[in-house]
Amino acid sequence: MWATARALLPTPYRALPAFLEATAARYGPVSTFVLPWRRFVFVNDPEAIKAVFVTQQHAFVKSEGVRTLRILLGEGLLTSEDPLHRKMRRIVQPAFHHARIGAYGVTMLEHAREFVAGLHDGQTFDMHAAMSELTLKIAGSTLFGADTADRAQAVRDALHETMDVFPGAIGPIGKLRRRLPLASTRRFERARATLDAIVYGLIAERRRLASERGDALSLLLAAGEAEGADRPSDEQIRDEVMTLFLAGHETTANALTWTWYLLASHPEVVERLRAESAGVDFSADPFALLAALEYSTRVVKEAMRLYPPAWIIGRQAIADVELLGRYPIPGGATVLISPLVLQRTPSLYPRALEFDPDRWNDGEGTPFAYVPFGGGARRCIGEAFAWMETTLLLAYIARSFTFARTPGPDIQIDPLVTLRPKGPMLVQATKQEPSPRA
Repeated sequence: MWATARALLPTPYRALPAFLEATAARYGPVSTFVLPWRRFVFVNDPEAIKAVFVTQQHAFVKSEGVRTLRILLGEGLLTSEDPLHRKMRRIVQPAFHHARIGAYGVTMLEHAREFVAGLHDGQTFDMHAAMSELTLKIAGSTLFGADTADRAQAVRDALHETMDVFPGAIGPIGKLRRRLPLASTRRFERARATLDAIVYGLIAERRRLASERGDALSLLLAAGEAEGADRPSDEQIRDEVMTLFLAGHETTANALTWTWYLLASHPEVVERLRAESAGVDFSADPFALLAALEYSTRVVKEAMRLYPPAWIIGRQAIADVELLGRYPIPGGATVLISPLVLQRTPSLYPRALEFDPDRWNDGEGTPFAYVPFGGGARRCIGEAFAWMETTLLLAYIARSFTFARTPGPDIQIDPLVTLRPKGPMLVQATKQEPSPRA
């Protein structure tokens, strides 16, 4: 059904999930609503989403919300358009080829062993902070060829600050706010300066080492030193590294955090997860190991269905376009796709709000009804990396520890740039007897 919902005032960014869910329930799979500065089209239909991502992708560019991210990420893979996007994706792509993902898997397990060795029975800690630190160390080792442990807290704090301020930077009022000496603007500038210092420091470290380690930063620097006017500048390298920081660390940390959150209230899933991980050899080839961790993979997949780290995706129509020959979208309108809403739609997923890894026993389901990594030519370049990391870390840690949430109010989502938990996620660790094959 094509209908219109008009709002007199801008919808607060954090209220978007509930607003979009209500809009889809009332008006159907494709609907439109108008804010004072822009018309929005909310697409919650797999067939129409395929049209936006694939068959009619050239009718769209990145939305204003994504373009606003350039104040942090610059012109990286997430925010750039062709031909720059195509060029930089070609440069970065080899860092995510099959053989290198396998090598990264070995490093991921090394960090998982270190994490487990540092835990003790009865320890209470913030799971989100712990997963952020762990995935940052892995990103440092695999994507940047550097030890980032000493910078983990600074990165976490700076990313939290930038993401907390980001919703207020969107739209015409946001543009004005960014020009005013507000406290939020100053906080953002300080946090961005911190991240810039860390990223440029990583670039300088890799240049001093002057060796090719097979990581993404090495490839970027090698391209930057190649002959020709088309080589990426230091600023472009900075933008890609900053984007990889966000995509290769932040989103994976969130995916793991929400997975542990769900497992804490599903002991029967934990029991099956631990039984599977106890029966595999974690010294095996990472891809063979990943194939053996079939149930663990389904656990992660189901967790990302309910809590997709990239919860909102925006595109802007560059001219009038008609999706599937029946949904007219005026030029300039912003198309919103929300994996968070889509993947909880009852018509697509029976018992949509239940955490049930077995729902994936029969295959992939409806095409484009599950899009935590986007789709089409702009599909996340690090998808294979993310599956390897989340599954291996989950399975390895679950062999040795289970985690119960501490008493307190239930954890709420904080839908900012990524889908974070609102506040700390405190858990208590209980040590379990590991497999003798450890």
